Amino acid sequence: MDAFVSLAGGLAVALQPMNLAFCLIGVTLGTAVGVLPGIGPALTVALLLPVTFKLDPAGSLIMFAGIYYGGMYGGSTSSILLNTPGESSSIVTALEGNLMARSGRGGPALATAAIGSFVAGAIATLGLALLAPYVVSVALAFWPADYFSLMILAFATVSAAFGDSALRGLTSLFLGLALGLVGIDLMSGQARLDFGVPDLLDGVEVTTAAVALFAIGETLFVVSRKGAADETIEPIKGSLWMTREDWARSWKPWLRGTAFGFPIGAMPAGGAEIPTFLSYATERRLTKHPEEFGKGAIEGVAGPEAANNASAAGTLVPLLTLGLPTSATAAIMLAGFQQYGLNPGPLLFAAKPDLVWGLIASLFVANALLLILNLPLIGLWVRLLSIPRPWLYGGILVFATLGTLGANPSLFELGSLLALGLLGFGLRVFGYPIAPVVIGLILGPMAEVQLRRALAISQNDWSVLITSPISAVLLTIAALAVILPIVLKTREKGITFGEDD
Repeated sequence: MDAFVSLAGGLAVALQPMNLAFCLIGVTLGTAVGVLPGIGPALTVALLLPVTFKLDPAGSLIMFAGIYYGGMYGGSTSSILLNTPGESSSIVTALEGNLMARSGRGGPALATAAIGSFVAGAIATLGLALLAPYVVSVALAFWPADYFSLMILAFATVSAAFGDSALRGLTSLFLGLALGLVGIDLMSGQARLDFGVPDLLDGVEVTTAAVALFAIGETLFVVSRKGAADETIEPIKGSLWMTREDWARSWKPWLRGTAFGFPIGAMPAGGAEIPTFLSYATERRLTKHPEEFGKGAIEGVAGPEAANNASAAGTLVPLLTLGLPTSATAAIMLAGFQQYGLNPGPLLFAAKPDLVWGLIASLFVANALLLILNLPLIGLWVRLLSIPRPWLYGGILVFATLGTLGANPSLFELGSLLALGLLGFGLRVFGYPIAPVVIGLILGPMAEVQLRRALAISQNDWSVLITSPISAVLLTIAALAVILPIVLKTREKGITFGEDD
């Protein structure tokens, strides 16, 4: 009952005219960047961080959440009409959605994607509102050792989830942790790794790093690729609306997709890719029209799109309650919180309840706005696909540079932007994930402080990390998250080698 009272108060915050405007801007931008292949919500939020640092925190965070939700919506458009997912979580949608578009049913495919995203987003946001207080009450029982182990779990799962291998993910993570060591030691006040440069005493600016690694690095990487195949947009033929049969075949996949997306999205390293694949496999198994799969089955669009959007709300559970990002966009949103001196976690619910519950309630508003925007304005989103790529990425470079200079007008900051941008480009070229670098940079100093507090309380007794039941369980899960993928891949290689013999 308390959750509904808090949610009602948050709705009053979200419906304030200025916050409504921020929400509308966010969902519009999010849909646009979701439509455009290669431009995701993480990149967009990173670009906007330096521009919004003087704005109202509640409005800016509501806009960032709107971008996240909008990106999940918009990714289906390019998947269905272009067979090019705007987001990795929309890959499954392209399997059946593009085939529907080729057979003249692009309208119903877009409609079931939009309505399914609305249904899943509304249910998952309600789940977020109901679940968050319970997670907060558990988190309040955490001691410094428990918090350190929780962050170790975040490091382990993130390194395993992003990239082609756990080793590459760990390499990127340790690079981020190294960047997090630069500056003044938070416990002793001593300068570390500043190399005599006064600008480094405050550490590596998270906003600059996020913009450089995501925006600059991605732009340079896209520009460096040559010989890309021409993209053909499938025209929308026939009616945009779903028939009665389409509704009958879609509503159960919407609910099943939500049931996959929300809990998996809330797990560390759950992400949106796993539930979308599970949803597609389930719908293919349960369908009464198996002959349509592989030719354009509407269930293959409805279920994965619902799972995709539900996972976005699930991702916000660990971010808001524990301060742990489980996706690239969540990592940038965490940087957005810290930009305003806010640390997501159980104490934020007590210190800034209006902001937190306003952010949660704004997701309901964002869902409604997205449904209104997506169907009537589908022609506009399709036109975005025809923007020349040189113009698009050239504009991103200019916007990233001006935004960084506006937030911190310094020649050193501009040099940092270029250096970290080249680092992001190099990581992409060699197949290393970017998100662990940002997560290591943000959470590394926090993990260090919690570890040193735990050791101070225990008088330098390291056994405190395993004598605490919560800490021991979290460390065990973290070890399994790193070891199990390696063991499974080793066994798979062994089986393959045996077959070759």
